[in-house]
Amino acid sequence: MSLKHFHLFFITLSIITSAGFGVWCFVTERGKETEGAAVMGAISFATAIGLVVYLIKFLGKLKRENL
Repeated sequence: MSLKHFHLFFITLSIITSAGFGVWCFVTERGKETEGAAVMGAISFATAIGLVVYLIKFLGKLKRENL
């Protein structure tokens, strides 16, 4: 596995993990009076969105440089 493929795999795994944690935070938050889980879920979703943007830019760079 090349470094490029490992990087793509790791970014994808990070997106899935971050989004999954965000979903878990909001599911466990339901019916409770705490705001901590909602804040952590929102931060996790923001991180997942940031990673998606990074992945798109990384794929564009790979395409531009024919890697």
